[in-house]
Amino acid sequence: MALLENRMDQSILMKRVKDREEDIRGAYYRDTTAIIHSSPFRRLKHKTQVFYAPSNDHICTRMEHVLHVASIASTICRPLGLDTELAWAMGVGHDLGHTPFGHTGERIISKLCQDRGLPPFEHEINSLRVVDFLSNNGNGLNLTYAVRDGIVCHNGESISRRIVPTFKERDLSSLSSRSGLIPATYEGVVVRFSDSIAYLGRDFEDASRLGIVKGEDLPEVVKERLGTTNSQIITSLVNDLIKGADEETGIGFSEPVFEAVKAFSDFNYQNIYRSKILNGYNRYFSRLLKLIVDYLEELYSSFGLDERGYMEERNMLSAGFFCHIKEMYPVYMEKEGSDRRMILDYVAGMTDNFCLDCANEILKPEHLNDEIEQSQTGKWFDVKSF
Repeated sequence: MALLENRMDQSILMKRVKDREEDIRGAYYRDTTAIIHSSPFRRLKHKTQVFYAPSNDHICTRMEHVLHVASIASTICRPLGLDTELAWAMGVGHDLGHTPFGHTGERIISKLCQDRGLPPFEHEINSLRVVDFLSNNGNGLNLTYAVRDGIVCHNGESISRRIVPTFKERDLSSLSSRSGLIPATYEGVVVRFSDSIAYLGRDFEDASRLGIVKGEDLPEVVKERLGTTNSQIITSLVNDLIKGADEETGIGFSEPVFEAVKAFSDFNYQNIYRSKILNGYNRYFSRLLKLIVDYLEELYSSFGLDERGYMEERNMLSAGFFCHIKEMYPVYMEKEGSDRRMILDYVAGMTDNFCLDCANEILKPEHLNDEIEQSQTGKWFDVKSF
């Protein structure tokens, strides 16, 4: 273990898109408060992590996951002399751009984007887009450079053995793909590893709870080197990262532990992420999300910015979407010169539950039913003679 220090000027790391006078919270703790008070953060409590299980309070949600990442990252940073407040802010903000229905939803929305001539959807890039643009009525959260860099570079699905930060400033607003991105700071590297640590054991724990896998199914190398419970696995991985950190080779796993991590990741992919139960949701969620996008596109192409057409639909989705475009259309045109991504951005920000409610409203003409029931003989068609 060694004490680490970022080889970057603090003025660069703490720089904001818009200058503002800092207060008693400090730059990075202020970023945390901005994130946890934002609407995208609130919605994480109703977004799937891996398993869509709205009736099971013990299955991990996206909000739980980001808190796990923040907690693990700050734990690793403390003995290494790194900034725990910076790590915490990155952790709670790293998945703000995630879609409903987890990675299944991400793949579906990515296909919808590409079908419309837009770039593939990547939640890392979208998380930066959320904090820079989509939050706060198009004004963004005005976070520090270091936190924004950690958010966009968090890609925990790509597990490396060791990572050395770049210690270089780049134009984050120009990024269009997560491919090849390496964090600029040690804290960003820690958050990236913490993302993997947070989901490996917890996803296995949830899958065991749901009866998809059993504890004895774990590969022997995982049991021997990491443990068999989520707590043991986190402890093993955190201690290994701390012990092996140094300035020359950066942060990462020892060879024996990395071998177990790869075996664990392969096991989860084969037995959990590609399981029959998760694959069974793909067609259902594809139909659901496509239904919502098609409906909103039809409304927008028919009525544009005319409120009357949306209100005549007499449902929550159309009314809410009109309020959204009334607020955001000028901002899209000012900042991006186009409204092409407005509908898909809106749908990507939805929670699981809201998507289901929207589909219900599209398919069930409740307002027409209400009109019938409010008529004199609405419930008893045979009362009145003709």
